[in-house]
Amino acid sequence: MASSSSSSFHSTPPTSWKYDVFLSFRGTDIRYTFVDHLYLALAQQGIDTFKDDEELPRGETIHPSLLKAIEDSQIAIVVFSENYADSSWCLQELEHIMKCKVERCQIVIPIFYHIDPSEVRKQKRKYGEAFAKYEAEKKNVESWRKALFDVGNLSGHVADGPETIFIKKIVKEISERLCVAIPSDNEDLIGIEDRLEDLKSRKITGLKH
Repeated sequence: MASSSSSSFHSTPPTSWKYDVFLSFRGTDIRYTFVDHLYLALAQQGIDTFKDDEELPRGETIHPSLLKAIEDSQIAIVVFSENYADSSWCLQELEHIMKCKVERCQIVIPIFYHIDPSEVRKQKRKYGEAFAKYEAEKKNVESWRKALFDVGNLSGHVADGPETIFIKKIVKEISERLCVAIPSDNEDLIGIEDRLEDLKSRKITGLKH
């Protein structure tokens, strides 16, 4: 389970992030279509994005290096496609992402790709079928259910209209969120312009005397 990661957490955002964005998605659904196009669009904007290119067997335990990549990303984009919940790997990723949202102030942006957000939030249709299977296998799914409920309540994007326009809209939001989230390189510089003006006025006053 993702929650068993031994990585240390902080109650405040890291001073720097390794990645701008972490992409979570169901590879067999959209790896070579929507996600590939989104990844390229992000890269063209200079947004450093982590995309896992490995296909792992269903039920495979999530690797610690992938958990670390999630923790090191300032923004997590979770692309919910029809069969996202069919992968316990994806659900482990999501659980860890939602943990990072709380404990590392990570920004989480859900994308609902040709599915209704209520399917995710309430685990309906394909999501309900996946959870029925997990429960039959005696898996502890409560943390996954909570992660889906919580992320389904976040403000996100629902795919509609031309895909190129939809992707541009997402990239624009990511760019804006990164600009807002980036802190000053040096907090000591806050207010420096006022102090310089004060020094200038003192110098002028001193010359007059």
